[in-house]
Amino acid sequence: MRENPDRTAGDRHMTYKAPRGTRDVLPEESWKWQRVERVFRATADRFVYREIRLPVFEETELFARGIGDATDIVRKEMYTFTDRKGRSLTLRPEGTAGVVRSFIEHSMGRGSRLTKLYYFCPMFRYERPQAGRYRQFWQWGLEAIGSMNPAVDAEIIHFSVNLFESLGLAGAEARINSAGCPTCTPSYNELLRDRLAGSLDQFCADCQVRYERNPRRMFDCKNKHCLELLKDAPSILESLCDECTQHFASVQDLLSRMSVRFVVDTSMARGLDYYTKTVFEVHYAGLGAQSALCGGGRYDALVEELGGAATPACGVSSGVERLMTALEDTGVMAAREPGPSVYVASLGSDAALAAATVIAELRKSVSVETDYQGRSLKAQMKEAGKLGAGHVVIIGEDEVARGVAVVKNMTTGEQDEVGVEKVAALLVERLASAGGGT
Repeated sequence: MRENPDRTAGDRHMTYKAPRGTRDVLPEESWKWQRVERVFRATADRFVYREIRLPVFEETELFARGIGDATDIVRKEMYTFTDRKGRSLTLRPEGTAGVVRSFIEHSMGRGSRLTKLYYFCPMFRYERPQAGRYRQFWQWGLEAIGSMNPAVDAEIIHFSVNLFESLGLAGAEARINSAGCPTCTPSYNELLRDRLAGSLDQFCADCQVRYERNPRRMFDCKNKHCLELLKDAPSILESLCDECTQHFASVQDLLSRMSVRFVVDTSMARGLDYYTKTVFEVHYAGLGAQSALCGGGRYDALVEELGGAATPACGVSSGVERLMTALEDTGVMAAREPGPSVYVASLGSDAALAAATVIAELRKSVSVETDYQGRSLKAQMKEAGKLGAGHVVIIGEDEVARGVAVVKNMTTGEQDEVGVEKVAALLVERLASAGGGT
């Protein structure tokens, strides 16, 4: 890369760092992310959800209308910019609004089908960086669009609990509540305002704004003093209409039949305005106070709000960084990356040529590492052990002369001398019989 001639001598030695609130996922950690993504995609396949890949940015109005202008995301956290033609665009802060926009734009619901989608991608919010919270962060999410059946809600809750258990977080539990619907929430909002009016001056400034715009958002406050003041607030379950009451009862019945662990938590509120009827989070007790792993719910009015035909829907999302921290803190995630299946060690130029043939054949089926720095055999064996290789193939000048290679099992210490042309077939067979992957 050419130097910029306009830079001063000091500038040429400048070092750069990742922008505040972002981070590099290095190879020592990225394999853990790959495992989480692999399990997530496998779970999505079992539940028959299909992947959707969304643009990184959308029109700002999509999020203002879709998420709600009373939410902290829209009021404080969006990365919004104006392009060269004066259009206001925003880096996506969440996935649901973009999925619904795509659902409408591409007429995915034609034929009254239930559309089941998932995503696994980065999001962007301007938040104060802190442990486990970043301005660029990753989320996985599911959206099921096209059915009012409470079984859809139960399926998504079941998926979430099943995913965390598949990752090793046994005992994950759903906390469920109802957000009501346009029929019953206006009366609940007024009841809430009436009960809280006398103590409003004791709430934080944000909650005082929420009180006017949408008092239910006060339950989403992170201020402990505000949450203490809300302990005696009326439950929305007291104000539900008959339809919402029956829907919520059906979700509970279905979860019980599916043997999904859940409790009803009437203090729970989700941070987005579009939720109706079922809302939920999945928690893992082993994480202490910050135990929530994902959250979601039903959003029956959002498709119509964004310009489509009235279409019921339900979804869930989870921050991957939060999940990774949970897996590491609980000791579920292995501390060490799985090593290559085979390490090929060679000594001498002729041996390196013979090794190249063996490596190429092995890499058709298994993972293989080798040395490209001309190190001693002792150094190569040490490297194989450090990487955690299951087997080592050793080829020196003597082995080349005799047309053989030494195959060593690094676990048992046993080793065999094998014709060089048979090495790949032998190791593939051994690894397959031992259940070894690539």
